[in-house]
Amino acid sequence: MSRIITLLKSLDRLTEKAEALILAGAILIMAVNTIANVFGRYVFSQSLYFTEELNEFLIVAITFVGLGYITRKGRHIRMSAIYDVMPPLARKATMIVIALCSAIIMFLLAWYAYGYIDRLAARGRVTPALQIPLYLTYIWVVAGLVLAGLQYVLTIIKNLSHNSQVYLSLTVIDEYQDPELEQLQQQLKSPTRPGHFEKELQS
Repeated sequence: MSRIITLLKSLDRLTEKAEALILAGAILIMAVNTIANVFGRYVFSQSLYFTEELNEFLIVAITFVGLGYITRKGRHIRMSAIYDVMPPLARKATMIVIALCSAIIMFLLAWYAYGYIDRLAARGRVTPALQIPLYLTYIWVVAGLVLAGLQYVLTIIKNLSHNSQVYLSLTVIDEYQDPELEQLQQQLKSPTRPGHFEKELQS
């Protein structure tokens, strides 16, 4: 099992780098495209005819590729009031159920998105400005949903293979961080003069 986890981590790192490259490239292209359009409009009185369309495609790519990226980082918004007070074993079981349900939803949405893309490809529709096949612009939707679903599957595998920790993703441990508690623990570890720590607590 440890070898499988190591292999999955290696593949996950490669996927993460690819996602980060796509996200950074898309944001950079969007910025350059927007600036060039503004410059052309106010300096040459001529806008770029494809700016709005290209930015829409890039927003789709950023949104759905980013879905897999934030799932890997365990940064989805969570309502965890009840979850946080559960004992460790119950939290692990809950996390596995959440990841399983999320994976099923992601793969189901990817399947429906693929069906929609297949119908677009059969009709031969193209975009108004750039005249590229419309289905190509929605491939990012399927890719992002599949990547997110795979991340949830990896989360399940990680939680099943490690009994001591609860994992939000393959590499992110579920830890509740309290700044005041961390500061107190740091003070307890650091050497202090006799009576100094008691004075700080009293103050």
